[in-house]
Amino acid sequence: FRAPEILFKPELIGRDHYGMHESIFHSILRCDIDLRRNFVGNIVLSGGNTLLSGLPQRLQTEIRAMVPGELWGGVRVMSPRDRDFAVWSGGAVLASLPSFSTAWISQAEYEEFGPDIVFRKCF
Repeated sequence: FRAPEILFKPELIGRDHYGMHESIFHSILRCDIDLRRNFVGNIVLSGGNTLLSGLPQRLQTEIRAMVPGELWGGVRVMSPRDRDFAVWSGGAVLASLPSFSTAWISQAEYEEFGPDIVFRKCF
């Protein structure tokens, strides 16, 4: 029952980094000030770990505790029913777009250039 707590308090296992709520909040703070209200009100969960019981509510509570008072009521964490496969579905849609084919990396390219090929082709 304590394992999910590590997502919010990584120091419990000796890790020196932000919990997920802090990572999300700091990411939002790095964005343009005019966009922050929209981002804090549209936090969408995806992936298998987000299926942990009570996680969406806990995340919303933790982020509300961090935001300034005028944004408190605007914090909204959404947890779609299909979130366990949402990342895979999104990746499949992205990979099928014709405009994305220029970012594909073949095995031969990867073997020739190594991980640096990602930066050459995608950024």
